[in-house]
Amino acid sequence: MAAHWHVLGAGAIGCLFATALARSGCTATLLLRERCGKSSRSVLVQRDGAITEVHTPVSATGDSGPITHLLVTTKAYDVRGAVGAVAHRLNSDTRLLLLVNGMGLIEELHNDFPNLDIYNSTTTEGAYRIAPLHICHAGTGLTRIGKPGQTRPALWFDQWSRAMSSCVWDANIDSALWLKLAINCAINPLTAVHGCRNGDLARRPELAMEVCRLCDEIAAISRAAGYMSTAAGLEQAVTDVIAGTANNRSSMLQDVQNRHRTEIDYITGYLLAVARRHGIEAPHNKSLFEKVHKLEP
Repeated sequence: MAAHWHVLGAGAIGCLFATALARSGCTATLLLRERCGKSSRSVLVQRDGAITEVHTPVSATGDSGPITHLLVTTKAYDVRGAVGAVAHRLNSDTRLLLLVNGMGLIEELHNDFPNLDIYNSTTTEGAYRIAPLHICHAGTGLTRIGKPGQTRPALWFDQWSRAMSSCVWDANIDSALWLKLAINCAINPLTAVHGCRNGDLARRPELAMEVCRLCDEIAAISRAAGYMSTAAGLEQAVTDVIAGTANNRSSMLQDVQNRHRTEIDYITGYLLAVARRHGIEAPHNKSLFEKVHKLEP
């Protein structure tokens, strides 16, 4: 029997995965902050000029009824509050899958909810919000799901491999998350502080030099934390991402421009916490961390 997934975070990624799960035969319910008076809502998914309408069940976070499988796609700083809002619907049998930016949230959730069975994931699927419950699926990518220490896929993983065009169980999910974090640390804060697109980090010599300085610090922290492959290939990986996303505005830049809080605490903030544990100085990353905070409302 297919699992019933509830999705916290009705933004672009939450809607993308909710509709993909629904089309693969799962029940996927979007969790909304407020009751809307309807049991379902239409989610519009635009891709290659065509629009698909997916009727999706909805539920208010304050409703009753157990949640057996929970996908969390909120902003990193909203995760604890969002999960707390449905805590009365969770139990020791609940499977929670995190699909958010940054690192450090599993530790926070284990402190808040020690009995939850928590998994982690990362994706390169591209999606953006056009309007509420109306998204554009801008590009397909790879989704990795895993749990530290668990080599065999979870029983519910087959549903995800059917739902997504490319989805793998990753026994080394922490390494994948660290690589993504390391790349984000080298790109996102710089674009936010300088108000530039990703490609400017290669086109402008002074910013390219700053990228190199950041990569040197991040590589040293990666080696100390045991992520040797990330340390060895970081500068090339960052160069490739900058080239492949040259016209993009990073999510952190968009947050700053929209006068929203950023996820810097769970990106560079997490990196700096690891650096402190290993006695490593990271002055360039620390300076960017402080500058981004000053740009926040």
